[in-house]
Amino acid sequence: MGSLAVFLSRCHRLLPLPAHLSRLGLVGKQASRPVSSGCSQISCHRAGSSLYLRPAPSPSPLRFRSNGPTLCLKFSPRTPSLLQPGPVHSRGGLQLHTSSPRRALPAPLLWLVLKPLQKLLAIILGRSLRKWWVSLPSNRRQLVHEWVRRRRWHLAAGAGVAMVIAALLLLTHLDESPVTGRTRLLVFSRENYMELAALTSEAYMEEFADLLLPVTDPRHKVVERVVQHLAQRNKDIPEVSDVTWTVHIVQSPNVNAFVLPNGKVFMFTGMLDTVVDVHQLTIVLGHEMAHALLGHSAEQASLSHVVDLLSLILLTAIWAVCPRDSLALLGQWVQDKLTQLMFSRPYSRKLEAEADKVGLQLAAKACADVRAGPVFWQQMEIRDQLTGEPNFPEWLSTHPSHRNRFTLMDSLIPEALELRESCVCPALPESDPRVVFSQSVQVLLKNAKDRERGPEGASKTHLPHSHASLPPALPSALLPQTAPLPSPSVDQQSKGPVPVVASEILAVPVPAQDRPQDGLQIS
Repeated sequence: MGSLAVFLSRCHRLLPLPAHLSRLGLVGKQASRPVSSGCSQISCHRAGSSLYLRPAPSPSPLRFRSNGPTLCLKFSPRTPSLLQPGPVHSRGGLQLHTSSPRRALPAPLLWLVLKPLQKLLAIILGRSLRKWWVSLPSNRRQLVHEWVRRRRWHLAAGAGVAMVIAALLLLTHLDESPVTGRTRLLVFSRENYMELAALTSEAYMEEFADLLLPVTDPRHKVVERVVQHLAQRNKDIPEVSDVTWTVHIVQSPNVNAFVLPNGKVFMFTGMLDTVVDVHQLTIVLGHEMAHALLGHSAEQASLSHVVDLLSLILLTAIWAVCPRDSLALLGQWVQDKLTQLMFSRPYSRKLEAEADKVGLQLAAKACADVRAGPVFWQQMEIRDQLTGEPNFPEWLSTHPSHRNRFTLMDSLIPEALELRESCVCPALPESDPRVVFSQSVQVLLKNAKDRERGPEGASKTHLPHSHASLPPALPSALLPQTAPLPSPSVDQQSKGPVPVVASEILAVPVPAQDRPQDGLQIS
């Protein structure tokens, strides 16, 4: 502190004092004695090597007095201080106020905000290049052609270097998917998407504020118990055990459900009206939880980010080459559609198929009857046909078709049954839900044909393994008789006897209200 005082005493005539110190008193190291005349309001006392900053009691102007190693400064308080209120940090007698910290926007959210701006800049650049080229006289155009021809190898080398750099950047962002071990491109980290998921969940809570069912609702209790059961039986997966899973039921006829990366589960009542038993509900929730634990949202956004950056080059070229803005807009529209058909939608269908596979594994470890999974997609296919839903080709959709999902899930049943058996689950009933569903459909078709022939040829045929009196809704009529889930308290790692099946999870059935008329959309 003595060297600081000597330095300031030598340089105070040359260096102006900053304005933000106008209300502070500086006291340096010195023996305990007051300083006469100029520093009467400030006492200089021994404080080791500490530096104390404190406001002066009077508004006197700047004064300076040096007495050996002693340095006393007094500043006028008329100039407002720039040190705003904030956290106070104290160390060795030094107290400083700092401003409150500000968090930066999550990288995915920042990219979503800048994405339209990037396209706008590419359009402006391409249009400017086109106008510049049109305004050039023919001789200048010839010179440009000659310049490009002479330096074609330099330009090719520059393009090659740029491609190598881009490839290295992509290689450094490769990641291994949990559970499946698949290598994937991940530009945005899981932490970034957790921050974005927190903002997204807040937005959804505001949007569905008037539609959320209370926690005391029977439907909320059923979904809550199934989700916690899935989390408990799959706690060996870090991406499942590290997340707090919370359930929100939205009163809406939409047949949809989704889970955010931070464990927020949003289930629409339209989906609850579509599933026919708790096993199908477990498989649907397992599919949605698989999306979250696999980080599919970050993976899909990473691919979209890279494709968009590469598309900017093509977009600039479209606006530079097309002679009119109308043709450029048409070319941009074609580019967007081709990008979706060639990259976005096929990749989305791939992630959906992976979520079906992993979700079936989660349900198997939760001791659900995995044979109910293919039945669910068969029911949805028939339901769409009965309600007149348009049947688009799969290559135009972001999700696989119901039939392909049934085929994939049916092929995974033997593996899922082995996994279920290894988790010490109770034995399944002999009646296979797939066989029951197939026979039920055949009986329904036979009864429909008999009704078309008239009362004379009509014959009453009961559905196999079904109730005598059937409700008019198709999914309830095709309800398979399967075993309920085991208790959530059963640990999958236990090696003891086979756990007893607990039926309390089905004590509050999911009410089947008015059946929705729109198609299934599980994302």
